[in-house]
Amino acid sequence: MTQQESAPRSAAARASLAIPRPGEIFDPVARGLEVIGDRWTLVLVRQLLGGPKGFQELRVRTGIAPRVLSLRLKRLVADGFVETVERGSRSLYAVSARGRSLEPIVAATARWWVHHGIEDLEIDTQQFTDTSAQSVVEALPFLLREDRSTAADVTFEIRLTGEGGGVWTVAIRDGQCEVRTGFADRADVRYTAEARTWCGVALGLLDARDAIKHGLMTKDGGSPAMDHYFYQVSRRGVAPDPEIVGDPIGKEPETDTAGKGE
Repeated sequence: MTQQESAPRSAAARASLAIPRPGEIFDPVARGLEVIGDRWTLVLVRQLLGGPKGFQELRVRTGIAPRVLSLRLKRLVADGFVETVERGSRSLYAVSARGRSLEPIVAATARWWVHHGIEDLEIDTQQFTDTSAQSVVEALPFLLREDRSTAADVTFEIRLTGEGGGVWTVAIRDGQCEVRTGFADRADVRYTAEARTWCGVALGLLDARDAIKHGLMTKDGGSPAMDHYFYQVSRRGVAPDPEIVGDPIGKEPETDTAGKGE
């Protein structure tokens, strides 16, 4: 074979080994992440899926620095995922129809983290008992156990005291969970606790029965229990820290000499 004959083959071989630019590859995951892969895009969309919110409320709910939040919101508005709406004298941010189309991605990401990310990454969920109880309550739809909630029809009312406290209604209907602020029109079960204690129970760091036994939480109403319907996300092998509730969990209640009963 002459040198002239081998030259085209060498050029063809080199061409076959050429690495394309990323944007030239039809990869739906990569191309999709180019649009929504910014660190805060899905976080902000997730917050706005629950309803319109103001700038300061988004700051409190996400912890994003003001300048970064302002830039991200402007970008989301420009890209058509978020729009501004007027509520009286206030201008709020709301998710658009395009933004709402990201809801399945938001839910899938959250469920992956609950089912795999926490344990695989060895995340200590105890750190989240000091965060806003609101963030834990509003994450309950992502913790719902589909296998146990398919035919459910139950409403829980959560009354939390102390820092980060408030009142929430959690309704489970046919495999769907809805969370809203305020008292329930008709609650099947009502939980009352200090906010940090309830977060410990919801995250699986404290057994609900132990909390009730030691007077740290009360449950009124019927027999349905929240921990039956929701995953507890505490990493396996991590023992509950008594500091969560302020009293040793294993300590038996003191005798009530006033005769108030157990």
